[in-house]
Amino acid sequence: MDYYLNIGSNIGDRRDNLYRAVVALTAGTGGSVTSRVVESEPWGFESENRFMNIGLWLDSDLEPQAMLERIHAIERRLGSGAHRDAGGHYIDRLVDIDIMAIGDLIIDSPTLQVPHPHLAERDFFLIPMMQLAPCWQHPVTGLTAAAMLHALSPGKQ
Repeated sequence: MDYYLNIGSNIGDRRDNLYRAVVALTAGTGGSVTSRVVESEPWGFESENRFMNIGLWLDSDLEPQAMLERIHAIERRLGSGAHRDAGGHYIDRLVDIDIMAIGDLIIDSPTLQVPHPHLAERDFFLIPMMQLAPCWQHPVTGLTAAAMLHALSPGKQ
């Protein structure tokens, strides 16, 4: 399956955190490609710590729920704690790995939504997605990452 992941970090050695996550995620896969690093402001919360994000395409035989469990295990192993505080608000994090898309699959379960429900709202998702899969189209809207990015912030492609 074609997995499109986004890895973010905004504390510690951000570049090394991304590297360690990529190494862990790509072990035992059928191939992978990374995007360039995108730096951005935190999304959904206030912090002085800017994020570094990287997109990752993986070829994997894992089923989506198994991939999600693997991602959570890698986040824990790399030392990333909870992504939200006791009030449910986003907080700074060492590593945050999100599934942006899985080919043209649509999944809407209590534990996994694919494509990511905020894909079209986050330029730090769309820029790497555009680099990894310029022809990929959102299975619901039919839009490419470039078209979603243009709608989000005209002239940013």
